[in-house]
Amino acid sequence: MLLDMSSINAVQDLNFEDVPVPEWGGEVRVRTMTGTERDAWEASLSPAGVKGGPDLANLRARLLVKCLVDAQGGRLYDDEAVFLGAKSAGALERLFVVAQRLNGLGTSAVETAEKN
Repeated sequence: MLLDMSSINAVQDLNFEDVPVPEWGGEVRVRTMTGTERDAWEASLSPAGVKGGPDLANLRARLLVKCLVDAQGGRLYDDEAVFLGAKSAGALERLFVVAQRLNGLGTSAVETAEKN
C-alpha cells in the first residue's frame, strides 16, 4: 500500500518502554526520539565552530532529556540536562542503555556521529 501524507501523519510511531529505577522509587518512561530531536542530539555532539573532538560532557543526560516522557508522551525535561546529569550514574546508565536501544543508537552510531 502506498501511503499519502495524511496516512503518514496519522501513524503513532514513537515507541516507549517503562524502566524501573529503584534509586528514584519508581519507573520512568523512555521513548524514541522524533527525527527533529535526534538531529538536535547528534548536532550537540559536535557544536558548530568547535574544534577538536566531540562534546561528550553530560552525554547520557543530554540524550535522556529528549527521551524521558510522562504518561501522555510529553517530555519531562527541556533540553537543559544539568539537573538530570546530577542524578545517580547507575540510574542514568540504565536509562541510557534503553534509550540507545529504542533509538537505534549503539557504540557505532555514537562513533559515527562523533566523526561527523
